[in-house]
Amino acid sequence: MANATWKNIASGKIDPVYLLMGIEQHIFDSTIERLTKAIPDMDENSVIRFDLEETEVETVIEEADTLPFLQDHKLIIASNASFLSGQDKKRNAVEHNIELLENWLDNPSPTATVVFIAPFENLDGRKRITKKMRKTATVIEANRLQGRDLLTWIQHQAKVNGVHITAETAGSLVNMSGDSLLALSAEISKMTTYLGGTGEITDDLIELLVPRTPEMDVFRLTDSYVSGNIGKTISIYHDLLRNGEEPIMLTSLIAGHIRLMIHVQSLRKKGYQQQQIAKTLQVHPYRVKLMMENRNIPNENRLLSIIKELAAIDFKLKSTGGRRERVLELFLMDPLRG
Repeated sequence: MANATWKNIASGKIDPVYLLMGIEQHIFDSTIERLTKAIPDMDENSVIRFDLEETEVETVIEEADTLPFLQDHKLIIASNASFLSGQDKKRNAVEHNIELLENWLDNPSPTATVVFIAPFENLDGRKRITKKMRKTATVIEANRLQGRDLLTWIQHQAKVNGVHITAETAGSLVNMSGDSLLALSAEISKMTTYLGGTGEITDDLIELLVPRTPEMDVFRLTDSYVSGNIGKTISIYHDLLRNGEEPIMLTSLIAGHIRLMIHVQSLRKKGYQQQQIAKTLQVHPYRVKLMMENRNIPNENRLLSIIKELAAIDFKLKSTGGRRERVLELFLMDPLRG
């Protein structure tokens, strides 16, 4: 939906009202950037912004209906439209004249474009204003991309930047950097600059330039540990220690990934597919894919015994002093546990 709307914007077809909903800030930012470029005489300093957690929607409507000064068209951003969700019952919340908004949506200003941003995965479809907004506004759903869609987006983003990346390498980038489009876009831009605006993004380049998040590194550590790759496991562990991560926190994160493996195995036995498992467990499908493809992961009983051992290590780390990093290292070095 975003790509089709973006093409319309680029061709000069600017609608009076947009509704951006979801959690991907990158899509919000990209849409506003495209509108800013497409509207004549518009620049970032000309954009009028309101926070609907602090300002009544009546003020937004009044601004939209006021003729622009020294330009033909206004761009108004109204963020945090929580009245479209079920999260609008906070104490001291701003009271909005929703009936006024409903009537205005039937006849919005011809000299303004208003973008309502609802940064929520789901809106309250029972509300009349939500139904009205969906019916009258141009809707862009900025939800988290998953699986093949995410890899395709990365490849497209690389192409826009003038470089190339394979689907497999795009998966490596997700594994290293996570699934935030904003973060992925920044990393692609950085690697494009390093390549001089041409060439191919490779696994080696990702390893060189993309910083690992602790969570992603612990995922890799856990995956290599249960696969019995002790050398790689210890190498990742030492990298984490050098980056200032604490053994207690690492033990907790490792246990969390082991539990995820158990849940994936359990749901897989029940006939769940990758996307169903990811949705049920609320994790990214790429992580589920890696777990399902790793044939070296022990059975459920062995994973449960590892959880028990990690619980004992956690207790030991919290009750003893000295070189605590050595306690977890000895656990990771024992191949009989992997």
